Amino acid sequence: MCDLRPVYQRIADDLRQRIDEGTLTVGDRIPSRSELKRAYDASDQTVDRAVRVLKAAGYAEGQFGRGVFVSDRAPLGALLRSTGAVDSPFATVIRGYDPARERDADTCPSLDRTSPQSASDTALTWEATSTEMAAPDRIAARLGLAPDAGVICTQYEYLANRRPVQLATSWEPLSVTEGTDVAHPERGPYARRGVRGRLAAIGIRVVRAQDLVGSRPATSREAETLGCAVGQCVTVVERTHFDSDDRAVETADIVVRADRWRLEYSIPFVS
Repeated sequence: MCDLRPVYQRIADDLRQRIDEGTLTVGDRIPSRSELKRAYDASDQTVDRAVRVLKAAGYAEGQFGRGVFVSDRAPLGALLRSTGAVDSPFATVIRGYDPARERDADTCPSLDRTSPQSASDTALTWEATSTEMAAPDRIAARLGLAPDAGVICTQYEYLANRRPVQLATSWEPLSVTEGTDVAHPERGPYARRGVRGRLAAIGIRVVRAQDLVGSRPATSREAETLGCAVGQCVTVVERTHFDSDDRAVETADIVVRADRWRLEYSIPFVS
């Protein structure tokens, strides 16, 4: 049967199959451009496009001056979302994380190999920057606000043992927090607490959160921070918190590498 796939796609699919089957293993060099050109009777542009597809899928990474190598795609761990894990800005617990397995020293600070290996001992930190702005249309819709209503936008970078794990951008309506001690998530007496704890301090009871989980290609900023290729698949969670009147009081976009982190949800059943 005639193979109707474009040549670049056939090259990328064949390489992926070799990686999945273990013919090419983590750290192995992908065949060079000249080798692939000869094997598939293809042009430079076709081979380069195939390799870009492979990189975008997380199967390979380039090393300057050395070539393209098979990436380690095994999940580093799971980010657990449960009732007991949500009341901090990180809003999750890391499970099964072994920092010694991370290999991308070019994009992240080097690890101290004496670092704790258990998830419970993992040092979780974050950096944050807050600004006051008009809510973008899609955020205003998620929060049930009028167009251009004022919000506090906070950008977070979460780290485990100094390595970026998760990015998040949070928006809180100024109509809820303006003039209170919790208007800025990272300032004041209730700084660096989760949404529930901070809003409880001003008499607002947060009773539920809603997660919408999807995926998309990584932007340039996300790729640089998370240590992946531009266009590589990332998992994106739209998370919104609601109070006892079912009013949206905070919403966030959360981004993690789809090839390295799983999302785990604890779902208790009520009899």
